[in-house]
Amino acid sequence: MKLPPAPLVRRFQRRLLAWYATHGRDLPWRRTRHPYRVLVSEIMLQQTQVDRVIPKYRQFLRRYPTIHDLARARVEDVRRLWYPLGYNIRPVRLHTIARETVARYGGHLPDDAAALRRLPGIGRYTAGAVLSFAYDRDAAVLDTNVRRVLGRVFLGPRRLARVRGERVFWDLAEALLPRGRGYDFNQALMDFGATWCTPRKPKCPSCPMKGFCATVASLSAPGVPCRS
Repeated sequence: MKLPPAPLVRRFQRRLLAWYATHGRDLPWRRTRHPYRVLVSEIMLQQTQVDRVIPKYRQFLRRYPTIHDLARARVEDVRRLWYPLGYNIRPVRLHTIARETVARYGGHLPDDAAALRRLPGIGRYTAGAVLSFAYDRDAAVLDTNVRRVLGRVFLGPRRLARVRGERVFWDLAEALLPRGRGYDFNQALMDFGATWCTPRKPKCPSCPMKGFCATVASLSAPGVPCRS
């Protein structure tokens, strides 16, 4: 896929970061850059809404404040504490990551994408999130919210219908990432998709991207909510 021209990229970056400065959410895992705490939040947020994660995240870290504490715990106790977040494979994987990190890296999560992805249960998104949010690296992330934003703004319904696989979206996410601003930009993308460019009732009329959004441009009548 042909990537957006540089002026459009810069425009999107400026508007998204300005939006985030006003509308960004105050979440407990955004008050830390500790790799372990970032990892816990990212694993918990998989397939689970933020409001359900917040109390469990705090409870989990009170019980297991360090990766060494988690590694020493019994997996049955970890699973019990995780309830009722669901998807019970996640606490098992997190426990395994903790044990392997202690055994192989002395309890320090790697700051290298390849090393992170060799740990069980860490894919491209989670590795990028840890690098971006804990180590302040310019690493792209792609979750459901980010995919929706990129698809709507830069592809539009017709092109989106022809996309197969995730490569197009990863290429977009990497091309849009402003150097030196990876942390804020990635958090902004996820917040924008979660609270503004939502699946069912996006705020298209007041969206800062509407002037160049491919989905808005495809609509036959101005002001009609985009539903792609």
